[in-house]
Amino acid sequence: MSQQQTIKVDNKHSYKSKNIYFLGIGGIGMSALARYLKSKGISVSGYDRTQSALTTELQLEGIKIHFDDNPELIPEDTNLVIYTPAVPKTLTEYQHVKSKGIQIKKRAEILGDISKEYNTIAVAGTHGKTTVSTMIAWLLTNSKTTCTAILGGISRNFSSNILLSDASEILVTEADEFDRSFLHLHPMFAVITSTDADHLDVYNNKNNLIDSFSQFTGKVKSGGTLLIKKGVVLNPDSKNHKIYSYSLDSVADFYATNIRLFEDKYTFDLITPEGIIRDLTPGIPGLINLENSIAALATSFLYGANEKELRKALPEFKGIKRRFDYQIRSKSIIFIDDYAHHPVEIYSVLNSVKSLYPGKKTLAIFQPHLYSRTRDFADDFAESLDLADEIILLPVYPARELPIEGVSSEIILNKMKNKNKYIFSKSDLLNKLEEFDFDILITLGAGDIDRLVKPIKDLLTKTQSQAI
Repeated sequence: MSQQQTIKVDNKHSYKSKNIYFLGIGGIGMSALARYLKSKGISVSGYDRTQSALTTELQLEGIKIHFDDNPELIPEDTNLVIYTPAVPKTLTEYQHVKSKGIQIKKRAEILGDISKEYNTIAVAGTHGKTTVSTMIAWLLTNSKTTCTAILGGISRNFSSNILLSDASEILVTEADEFDRSFLHLHPMFAVITSTDADHLDVYNNKNNLIDSFSQFTGKVKSGGTLLIKKGVVLNPDSKNHKIYSYSLDSVADFYATNIRLFEDKYTFDLITPEGIIRDLTPGIPGLINLENSIAALATSFLYGANEKELRKALPEFKGIKRRFDYQIRSKSIIFIDDYAHHPVEIYSVLNSVKSLYPGKKTLAIFQPHLYSRTRDFADDFAESLDLADEIILLPVYPARELPIEGVSSEIILNKMKNKNKYIFSKSDLLNKLEEFDFDILITLGAGDIDRLVKPIKDLLTKTQSQAI
């Protein structure tokens, strides 16, 4: 029997556990939390529905994982179970844990408790939070400040979704609006990148979503700071908070000026409340990432990172897997994979590609995520996807949902004005893809389209080699 470990949360409360079990451990947020707790000496194990590259990595790190929904495989001395709302309540293991009276907590509750013991920077927004939070972690790590980070994506610089530092009291994390999870957090510094309508299956309407973001600003500790993108619709709780604004190119507390494009990289000057930082170049392309860079630079600047540190670290940021993620970048063809699953995100990706590569023929492959999101934003999806020269739609990825009558990828297809549009099954995609002629291929979606990325890359690489 291992010695009982303590996760210290604050002076009033702490979670004690010698064995924590995760339901859905392969999720990007769950795996980061599992890694964090393991680093604190906690025994961690878990279940996931399917094996993936991420679960394999966790197993190699010494975390026991199984893929059968079998309560007999749950360690007998488990005294805390962590789960996410994505886990169906019908799961046999979930029902078993509830019936046994084992303590069970949402991931958001545990992350919220952890956030109390740090000087936490929480990045919220319906878009951009993964890139901004990961970039902040990179910039602070390369300054005298340093930090710990629990991230929502795999950083290419860290090769992980976790960054550990015993030398810092700062924690950087995402603040997820789904299921109002971010209301469990207790940040000292909050960034809000966007409040576009999303997760209407949870919020019903945009006003409820905005109200939830407004409540989140009230979670910032007294004397803390809010950094909000200019133009974001929000009613922030300004009591005892400093509030700063940022923008891509309109006047704000932090904004870009003198923006120049050379090949596929932007260079700009950053206006700050204390003056100008000239000639900054993000390491990742696209106007959306220039905007994300401003949010990350502003946060790091306010946390004490100096001009020299920021100038050196920014171009060395390599981005995140599945965020404007170049798979092939040759003279003859470009293949980009992106997690974009909301109309605004899709528009940003396709618009960035058009800006970077004017005159190039683009083919976008999109897998809609959730029946409810497909239904709620069909018009907006159609308008955003029309930016591509040709579009292939895959069937809807259901995730946590059951099918909704009358909702399929066809409702997006039928609303598109672009006549170069198609629907293929995943099994037919590779064969059909050989019939298309394009300069740039972009895969988009938050479902299992990522499992098609390598086969597509292999196909394009083979086609390129045969053409030489």
